[in-house]
Amino acid sequence: MADEANGAKGGPTPAALLASMPFAARLGMTLETAGAEESVGTLAWSEELCTVGGVLHGGALMSLADAVGAVCAFLNLPAGAGTTTVESKTNFLRGVRSGVVTATSRPLHVGGTLIVVQTRLTDGEDRLVGHTTQSQLVVK
Repeated sequence: MADEANGAKGGPTPAALLASMPFAARLGMTLETAGAEESVGTLAWSEELCTVGGVLHGGALMSLADAVGAVCAFLNLPAGAGTTTVESKTNFLRGVRSGVVTATSRPLHVGGTLIVVQTRLTDGEDRLVGHTTQSQLVVK
C-alpha cells in the first residue's frame, strides 16, 4: 500500500485496508477501526443483499465477518508474510431485517503458521446475530 495510506503508527489505515478488498467495498462495508487486537466493520441492511422475506443474506453476513476477520489476522502477521483463509465457520443466531450489522473481530490464537480469529456479528440493538471463527494460514 502507498505510504500516504499509512496511519500515524506507520500501518495501513482502515480506508486503505478496505480499498484493498474491492468485494467488501462493493457490498457496502465500512471498516471503522483496524488493529491487531480488534478490528471493527459494518454492513448496512439493503434490499439488494437480502434473501426471502427481507432478511439479510447469510452470505453477506459471512462476507462481513470474513473481511473484518481477515484485517485482524493481517495486522497480526510477521513482517513480509501474507495470509489466506483455510477455514471459516459461522453460526447464524438472528435474522436481520433492517439497520446495520457490526462485526467485531479479535484474535483467539496468533501462531507462526496459523492465526485464528473470532468475529461477533451484532445488530443495532447490540443483539448477537452471528458468530464466526476463521483460521488464517500464515504464508511466508
